Amino acid sequence: MAIIRYKNVGITAMAAAVPKRVIDNYKYDLDIWSEDEIKKVVDKVGVTERRFADEHTCSSDLCFAAAEKLIADNQIYRNEIDLVVFLSQTPDYRMPATSILLQDRLGLPMSTMAFDISLGCSGFISALSIVYAMMQNNGFRKALLLDGETRSKVYSRKDRREAFIFGDAGVAALIERNEKFGESHFSLNSDGSRGELIMIPGGGYRNMSSVETLREKVVDEYGNIRSDEHGHMNGADVFNFVIVEVPKDIKRLMAASGEDIQDMDYYVFHQANAFINNHIAKKLKLDKERIPWTIQKYGNTSSVSVPLTIVSELKGKMRGNKKIMMSAFGVGMAWATAIVPFVNCKISEIVEI
Repeated sequence: MAIIRYKNVGITAMAAAVPKRVIDNYKYDLDIWSEDEIKKVVDKVGVTERRFADEHTCSSDLCFAAAEKLIADNQIYRNEIDLVVFLSQTPDYRMPATSILLQDRLGLPMSTMAFDISLGCSGFISALSIVYAMMQNNGFRKALLLDGETRSKVYSRKDRREAFIFGDAGVAALIERNEKFGESHFSLNSDGSRGELIMIPGGGYRNMSSVETLREKVVDEYGNIRSDEHGHMNGADVFNFVIVEVPKDIKRLMAASGEDIQDMDYYVFHQANAFINNHIAKKLKLDKERIPWTIQKYGNTSSVSVPLTIVSELKGKMRGNKKIMMSAFGVGMAWATAIVPFVNCKISEIVEI
């Protein structure tokens, strides 16, 4: 049980970028699925719109746009940024690390430390914990956590179990040391025995790309089609896992931190699907007025969904001291919970590219 406490580190500013292309899920791929089939799926998962990047736009492009917006809006001196962390499972290349390319593209000094983190849906909370740990060192002044995904590129449009869920986005968060933040608490968890529940089995080094991994094939009795290099998810088993482990983790962190769950200003959940999040909220008896949602207009953007929800739905609501509980879960399986103070966090308007 990895429960970690940090002191006097926090997020001072955030920005986000999304693709201009809006996907109306009720009209998505009517040439493959009937209107009734589509409506049934869309109504169940609660995703009515998403954003899709074009073939030339990568996660790094979305993060770059978000970072440039953040830097401009907050008049940040680039030579004060000592650390860049890029979180994604859809990087530009297998090598080099995308973070290092972004260091140059953003015009940051060569003294900037940069590295990538490959984590899925729970990743923002885990990456935030890593950055907080590093920022406790007096050698760092400012850090940029860049979180981007183009999940629309890794799921088959011919597999209706995943075709209507995922979207693309990028977020930039500026992290600094300041006594005003006080204490933050994190709980980070993993269970690799369930790794196959959400997976892209082909295209890595265990099962390298080949004609066979790229070949599309019918995968079940319902006629769903994908290749081994498309993502797939066992939705029922994921649901059963999440509704047991996530509420337990939230309660465990609250007990360890001495916080009362009812004292949180907002509860920001990974935007997996509406059914899962409603179930968790009901189980924990949370005030739904304090749970922001973005799944209906951006879909499931994997690790980006938690920070994107903050930027999209809490802009204008972050003046003064706010205490936010974040909870995310998914690929791995991995799940994470955090209690994070925000103090006058500056949130920019969302950029479209």
